[in-house]
Amino acid sequence: MICSPIVVWIRAFRLHFIIPAILSVLLGSVIAWSQGYPFHVLNCLLVMLGVTLNSMGLNMLDDVFDFRNAADRRKNKEKNPYSGGSGVLTDNLLTPKSMLKASVLCFTGTSLTGIYLFWVCGWPVLFLGLFGLLSSIFYTVPPIKFGYRGFGELGLLVNFGPVLVLGAYYVQAGGFAIEPLLASLILGLIMWSMIIINEIPDYDDDRDARKWNLVARFGRQAGLLLYVVGLVAAYLVLIFMVMSSVSSPLVLLGLLSLPWALHSILVADRFLHNPLHIAPANLSIIKAHTMTGLGLIASYLVTGFIRQ
Repeated sequence: MICSPIVVWIRAFRLHFIIPAILSVLLGSVIAWSQGYPFHVLNCLLVMLGVTLNSMGLNMLDDVFDFRNAADRRKNKEKNPYSGGSGVLTDNLLTPKSMLKASVLCFTGTSLTGIYLFWVCGWPVLFLGLFGLLSSIFYTVPPIKFGYRGFGELGLLVNFGPVLVLGAYYVQAGGFAIEPLLASLILGLIMWSMIIINEIPDYDDDRDARKWNLVARFGRQAGLLLYVVGLVAAYLVLIFMVMSSVSSPLVLLGLLSLPWALHSILVADRFLHNPLHIAPANLSIIKAHTMTGLGLIASYLVTGFIRQ
C-alpha cells in the first residue's frame, strides 16, 4: 500500500496526542475570560501554535529514539494503533534523519512563538515555555531520557496539565490562580492514565529495549492500578472544585466523560495481556479526555456569558 507524503507525515505527528494539548490551552484561556479578563485572541492562537509544534516535535523525537533503542520495531506483528509509536519508521515510510530534521523545525517554531510571548507577557512565560520545551526534548533523548527511567508519566501529567493550562491562563490574565491550577490537574491526571494504558500493550517490547517506564518496571497489573488511580483522582479533583466553591457546579459537565472512562477500565481489565484487544480501551480514554476537556471548556464559556 502506497501512502501519500501528507498522510505519512500526519501519521508521524500522532494527532491524538496533539488534541489534548489544544484542549489544555483552550481551558486555561476560557477560565481567564470567564473571570472577567479580556480575551487576547493573538496570544491564545500563538500558544496553540507553539504547543502544537512542540507536541509534533516530541512525538517525532519519541519515535526516532524508541526506534533506535528497538522499542518500536515490531515488524511482522499486528500492532495496537494507539501504542508503540506512529509506525512510520518500522514501515520504512520515513527515515530517522528526516524525522529529526522535522522535529528541529517544530521546536524552532515553538521557540519563536515562546520568545514573542515572553516579550509581550513576561518572565513566567519564559520559565513555563523552557520547562515544556526541554521536557519534550529530553523525554527520550540521551543522556537524560526520563521517559526511560520511570518519570515520563509524571512529566506528561505536569506538561499537559499545569504547564499548558497555567501558561495559557497567564498570557490572558497576567497572573496565576488556584482555579486554573486545579482544573489543570484534571486533564493532567487523565493524560497520566492515557500514557499508562498506552504502555500496557508495549510491555514486552519496552522491557526488551530497557525502556523502564512504570508499566515495564512494575508490571501490567500495577499499570492497571495506576491507570485507575489517575482517573479516580481526576474526577475527585473535579468534584472538590465544586464542593470547595472554587468553581461553579457547571464544571460537573466534565463528568459526562465517565461512561468512556468506565468502559476503558472494563476493557483494560479484561484484555490486560492482549495488546490488540485492549485497543478499544486506548480509544475510550482518548474520548474520555476529550469529553472532559470539552465539558470543562463549555462550563467556563457558559459562566463567562452569564457574567457578561
